[in-house]
Amino acid sequence: MKLELRPIVSIVLVLLVQPLAFAQSDRGPAWRRHTIDNSSRGADGIRIADINRDGHPDFVTGWEEGGQIRVVVNPGPKNVKTKWPSVLVGKVTRPEDAVFVDLDHDGAIDVVSSCEGKTRQVFVHWSPQDKSQLLNAGRWKTESLPVAKDEMMWMFCLPLQIDGQHGIDLIGAGKGTGAKIGWFQSPVDARQLDQWTWHPIYEAGWIMSLYARDVDGDGDQDIITTDRKGKNRGCHWLENPGDRSEQKDAWRVHTIQADHEAMFATLVDVDKDGLEDIVTCAKKPEKIHFYRRTRKQPPAWETHIINMPDKVGGAKAVEVADVDNDGDNDLVVTCEGAKEVSGAFWMSYSDSPTESDWTIHEIAGTEKGIKYDIVRMIDLDHDGDLDAVTCEERDNLGVFWYENPLRAAAR
Repeated sequence: MKLELRPIVSIVLVLLVQPLAFAQSDRGPAWRRHTIDNSSRGADGIRIADINRDGHPDFVTGWEEGGQIRVVVNPGPKNVKTKWPSVLVGKVTRPEDAVFVDLDHDGAIDVVSSCEGKTRQVFVHWSPQDKSQLLNAGRWKTESLPVAKDEMMWMFCLPLQIDGQHGIDLIGAGKGTGAKIGWFQSPVDARQLDQWTWHPIYEAGWIMSLYARDVDGDGDQDIITTDRKGKNRGCHWLENPGDRSEQKDAWRVHTIQADHEAMFATLVDVDKDGLEDIVTCAKKPEKIHFYRRTRKQPPAWETHIINMPDKVGGAKAVEVADVDNDGDNDLVVTCEGAKEVSGAFWMSYSDSPTESDWTIHEIAGTEKGIKYDIVRMIDLDHDGDLDAVTCEERDNLGVFWYENPLRAAAR
């Protein structure tokens, strides 16, 4: 008797494939990706400001491999799904961060970039005062901040008034040998870059996040930071000594959670109890750390560990937002090392945000994207749900946003 093999092979294939298909469908479909800017290489982070004051968020990005600092201007909800108008505001080498700030208080929002590698410099990219010239690259001017040169590999910058005088100051941070967190003190005329001075406040390993908060309620701004490497790796807050312009006393280090490779963090009241919590990605092992604030004064937190799901990349950045409009906060996570696995997804809890296992839902899929960065949730298309804005630097996806399918599904 002749045995017909085709039906048997088909049955075997179905049995092999179906579990994988079900696993993928359990996470839901990937969100539609819209490119904002992919004109250079190695997009490394996004920072947000409304630089033309039209009510829509604009972004700045340092392109590490391309050696560019680029600003993209939001075209508004009608054209937000097309590539955005963009401008090259400066050419630098090995940029790790770029942030908006009106450094000279002339009403035009400038950009400050931080560079690592052998560059080891901080640059100011002065914006044209005329808003109609924002997209004219020739009207932007790039200058180096002399006191920062060769001090360390610079990784992050946070504009913040520290001394209560002159213009806004800058918190700077780096990685590697000699790395520190400190602040650049603004002179009377911020344009006189050779008159800025540097004041170190913390010995760092590899700084990933900087946030300004009045943690202890004493009226001045403290610093919350995540440190990825070195003897101080973990999450800490640095207590502002509060002597304003003189800053004679040291900034005291308070550890929230130590001895883990802390990545990007976000500060949000996760459980909506009126106290702002901290959520950060961590490596070795790959986890999400939820530091629930339990007391306002003196400050206190309790640690809850949230497990990373299977078939995703390594934890890099996290954002907290109500993705599905059900009234509960969710986690949106982006990853590095996400080759042939998901590099961006969101998770929801069942009963309490202190649960260790949350339910995963797909965002990026597995076809494109390897090394993602900071993610922010913004309703870019004004349809009533939050979209995910991020960037990716290995597959050169550039700066882009994922369209939340919630409203489309409802229609």
